[in-house]
Amino acid sequence: MTNTLCLSLITLITLFISLTPTLIKSDEGIDVFLPISLNLTVLTDPFSISAASHDFGNITDENPGAVLCPSSTTEVARLLRFANGGFSYNKGSTSPASTFKVAARGQGHSLRGQASAPGGVVVNMTCLAMAAKPAAVVISADGTYADVAAGTMWVDVLKAAVDRGVSPVTWTDYLYLSVGGTLSNAGIGGQTFRHGPQISNVHELDVITGKGEMMTCSPKLNPELFYGVLGGLGQFGIITRARIALDHAPTRVKWSRILYSDFSAFKRDQERLISMTNDLGVDFLEGQLMMSNGFVDTSFFPLSDQTRVASLVNDHRIIYVLEVAKYYDRTTLPIIDQVIDTLSRTLGFAPGFMFVQDVPYFDFLNRVRNEEDKLRSLGLWEVPHPWLNIFVPGSRIQDFHDGVINGLLLNQTSTSGVTLFYPTNRNK
Repeated sequence: MTNTLCLSLITLITLFISLTPTLIKSDEGIDVFLPISLNLTVLTDPFSISAASHDFGNITDENPGAVLCPSSTTEVARLLRFANGGFSYNKGSTSPASTFKVAARGQGHSLRGQASAPGGVVVNMTCLAMAAKPAAVVISADGTYADVAAGTMWVDVLKAAVDRGVSPVTWTDYLYLSVGGTLSNAGIGGQTFRHGPQISNVHELDVITGKGEMMTCSPKLNPELFYGVLGGLGQFGIITRARIALDHAPTRVKWSRILYSDFSAFKRDQERLISMTNDLGVDFLEGQLMMSNGFVDTSFFPLSDQTRVASLVNDHRIIYVLEVAKYYDRTTLPIIDQVIDTLSRTLGFAPGFMFVQDVPYFDFLNRVRNEEDKLRSLGLWEVPHPWLNIFVPGSRIQDFHDGVINGLLLNQTSTSGVTLFYPTNRNK
């Protein structure tokens, strides 16, 4: 009789502890109720809450109730299962409790609070990358792919890959972004015209769905989830691992900036270059604007030519910059001068305004870091960053130029920001 009563008492206490919530109260006065049994590494200190409340856009400021710093993917799964199907703690009630928001955050490089969870829980994905076993980046034995924890920054993928003589084939301009973050968007950069965006170069994903299910997916395994998550803006699940395609890594880059005063010639040459598929074709192609009502950065150009470049911008009010790169190593060294010669002879740029640098492959891919350091030193990095990405069909790009660039940007009285062009092929 005594043994039975003791057993019943122990069982009752266990259930009570499992179902009674812990009140997580942040310094901002936001309450989040989480059961102790979830065993979550939750942070509510002012620094963690503040860091998760804003992003690179610096336009929104929305405090979460807590930040999860998970040590394993199962911790994230437990949180999502609870958030999706929570239950009521009201005495005598059996109805489900209202759910709360959960958002995955890598480097917080969103622009309007996409990685925020007002009053909910932000999952710090960098914690998973730091806890990844055996490492956040694991290169396959044959060097054809890398298994990467989603909270890992692309710059760390690059470092690990080039040490093995391999590299992903397509990149964003800025490398201090998380793998899961860019794969949840698209991952567009100067190699997209040739290899497609980053989401087109993924073999496999590990994903935790909104219901807390841990699933592996690929083009053949759970393909609907695979294609939904890639570019899905985090609405179909949280990526925890990505298998990234790799190829041979070059060692050096011929990096050119070529100036145009005529938009039609600029457009025509961009279209021509993205159509070249032989060895003489370029590996990277972007475009940007230099406008007289904006900040004219001449630091890329030789010191002796910087005044000449600035004068060209002032004379024409707007200059179109074709940014081109050709990768090479010992095996392709014999053709690199031929590529540069072909560009100089066949492109319709302003005479005398083609400039070439020869830089290491890593330095080229990490080039925006130098720009970041400059802006930070001037106090211009932690500022609002309104940004618009838009796809414009080739048939309407001239209209876009005439209406938006010439009609609006060039005539505004405030300082113009950065405008970039990424020419792409539809079949990529």
